[in-house]
Amino acid sequence: MKKIADILRSDGSHWVGDGFPVRSLFSYHHDSAAVSPFLLFDYAGPHRFDPTDRPRGVGQHPHRGFETVTIVYDGEVAHRDSAGNGGVIGPGDVQWMTAARGIIHEEFHSPSYSKTGGPFRMVQLWVNLPAKDKMNPPGYQAITSRDIPVVPLAGGTARVIAGEFHAVRGPARTFTAVNLWDLRLDRATDLTLNLPEGHTAMMAVLSGNVLINGAQTVDEAEIVRFERDGSDVTLHADREAIVLILTGEPIDEPVVGYGPFVMNSEAEIRQASYDFNNGRFGQVGSSEPLAR
Repeated sequence: MKKIADILRSDGSHWVGDGFPVRSLFSYHHDSAAVSPFLLFDYAGPHRFDPTDRPRGVGQHPHRGFETVTIVYDGEVAHRDSAGNGGVIGPGDVQWMTAARGIIHEEFHSPSYSKTGGPFRMVQLWVNLPAKDKMNPPGYQAITSRDIPVVPLAGGTARVIAGEFHAVRGPARTFTAVNLWDLRLDRATDLTLNLPEGHTAMMAVLSGNVLINGAQTVDEAEIVRFERDGSDVTLHADREAIVLILTGEPIDEPVVGYGPFVMNSEAEIRQASYDFNNGRFGQVGSSEPLAR
């Protein structure tokens, strides 16, 4: 059985732009080795927005050296980037953006959601890239809810976004071994999960609360991080719960970050800032490739 290593939670909340009320449940700034290959977990919501004629969100900003994974539970998010990608993701959809050598993007509530308002809840996860892949061309995967296979459980369901669960593979393409499973648990559900030995393994509770290994209750907006040894984890949900399971093979490389850039050295961070300030990340609305 995997032992619990830590419970991760936010000390407060902040706004990203005017559209995303965020709690950062973990960040690589605290212990990058412990959470590798993951870098950041932002939980936006739950929140209710009033109708507006002006979409809320965050304007153009750059990234280099990693991937952003956005999962929408309530509301809609519209995306545009400097690689020419764009679209709207709604409840159940996933946006998997590979910043790699550099991308600029913007994220706003969709025009239709802005006009109606309503509940809003999403997760954004940052996934590190190995050094050999950090300067690859940027990429984009728009994964709709209908693309994500659903595995029935005794007392719930599991959507397989990435990796493999019960011999069912998720649609997301990853650079390293990553599993991302979106679980919906019914009231009074008992479940045993088999997580890969040696992986960094975490469980984020997004609603409800879950008893882990018969010993530790994890509440909403908390993440349990497990030891890498062992494989089985038991869950008990007293009431309906939304749980996100993430596991990944650790990347044993230095992590140096500055704002939206995560590389392996200070020199690479300086180069990223220079490239961005000199227009080498392209521009939103342009399909021109990033200059080498």
